[in-house]
Amino acid sequence: METPTPTPDPLRPIYRKSFVQTADHFQNLAHHHTALLCIDMQYLDAADGYGLFKNDGSSPVSAEGRDYYFKQLNERVLPNVHQLQNCFRRHALEVIHVRIQALTRDGRDRSKGHKRLNLLAAPGSGDACFLEAVAPRGDEIIINKTASGVFSSTNLHYVLNNMGIEALFVVGVYTNECVETTVRDACDLGYLVTMVEDGCTTVTPELHQASIATLRNRYCRIVTTDEAIADIERYAEPSGPDTGADVDAI
Repeated sequence: METPTPTPDPLRPIYRKSFVQTADHFQNLAHHHTALLCIDMQYLDAADGYGLFKNDGSSPVSAEGRDYYFKQLNERVLPNVHQLQNCFRRHALEVIHVRIQALTRDGRDRSKGHKRLNLLAAPGSGDACFLEAVAPRGDEIIINKTASGVFSSTNLHYVLNNMGIEALFVVGVYTNECVETTVRDACDLGYLVTMVEDGCTTVTPELHQASIATLRNRYCRIVTTDEAIADIERYAEPSGPDTGADVDAI
């Protein structure tokens, strides 16, 4: 049986022109209208022995999935997010931290979805704590959410508008859940989005790659950590906006 020939994506050119191949990505860096959004880099989602990775036999993630996930986190994602955070800080760009945390100890304010999943990070709990390697510094903004999508469940859009943020670099976990939802929602709200593919991961390589394939050339520009840092170093002045930057399209 012959393998069918893949059908070309007829919408790819217009999406690439509108959301990927636009110099506005770099103009926003030059004018300091870009922020780094770090999604769920907390114990609940990213520490062995916590949340869905508890060692009490209740984890739905297989041993193979856990090994893959934490290997990716520890060897690739956490070092890359740490580098990106420091690069944004050096250039006086906003670093914003999003985490799952309820308003109440019993989680009665959680979304219906999180209640159905029995997912709770109470205020002050270990699950709500950020991983030390990528934790907030100084007065960096923290946004608490109780749903997969940060834009649908918080005032993040209002906060970003107040600060003049027009573009986002997105990193975090899980690629196929909270990260993908955030990227799609941000694009729909008018932000130019750059997803750092080696700054994200999930519990299987197939799920990670499926999200990358869906988002690429549609809702965001997808780059590596090295490419992201190179763009920031080229276009964003450390001391503040450079309104005279010479920016070319991709």
